[in-house]
Amino acid sequence: MKQIEKVKKFWDSRPCNIKHSKKEIGSKEYFDEVEKRKYLVEYHIPNFAEFEKWKGKKVLEIGCGIGTDSINFAKAGAELTCVELSEESLNLCKKRFEVFNLKANFFLGSAEELSKIVPIENYDLIYSFGVIHHTPNPEKVFDEIKKYMSESSEVRIMMYSKYSWKTFEFFIKHGHKFKYNLEKTIQYFAEAQLDCPVAYVYTKNSIKNILKDFDVVSIKKEHIFPYVIEDYINHIYNKKLLFRLLPNSIFRKLENILGWHLLITFKKKISK
Repeated sequence: MKQIEKVKKFWDSRPCNIKHSKKEIGSKEYFDEVEKRKYLVEYHIPNFAEFEKWKGKKVLEIGCGIGTDSINFAKAGAELTCVELSEESLNLCKKRFEVFNLKANFFLGSAEELSKIVPIENYDLIYSFGVIHHTPNPEKVFDEIKKYMSESSEVRIMMYSKYSWKTFEFFIKHGHKFKYNLEKTIQYFAEAQLDCPVAYVYTKNSIKNILKDFDVVSIKKEHIFPYVIEDYINHIYNKKLLFRLLPNSIFRKLENILGWHLLITFKKKISK
């Protein structure tokens, strides 16, 4: 089985965030709770996406999952196109749009072959949160993204950070199981459903190298997961002792240093 097919099978078996609510899957109550829970823990997403900014603008979302960010772009009035590898995830995203009586264009397929799936045209925003690091050949995705960019297009993506609180925490606890191979350790523990087939991690410098053909506007770190995982699974928000003791201002500074999420904004490089 090809690596990309393994990735598809993995996310089809359990779409990302599908267990964020115990309500009936596909109901409005379910989707509302999924969103509330997601943005409680990843509160930086709305600030990064700036949903309202894209009202009346064309937005291409690469890897929409079950549509939490997607629905907020649509609610804000964006002209939205969604691409997703996982058919199960995309079906739930479509259902979400039906429930909220909103519209978008939906395409099923790999971002590595984007131009074979989505008609080529310029977009104001190309957005991908926590997706490209899960495809076997991220460089192919960036080559594809170029085809949808004009001089005014903006790209906002999230990629996993190599040097993060999560990386160190899991490496210290479980690195011995993988002969202290950092990449293998974090690949196994990157997601709630363990052993994702592909989960790359990056430094700011490696991101800049990958994006050398683009104009990188900003790269910053966010997100340390502060909750006891066993409790969080049961929808109990019990912070680990260290994070209960840390003042919020210090915690936020720590996120900017050791955050798991690299928030990257870049544009087309203009020849002078």
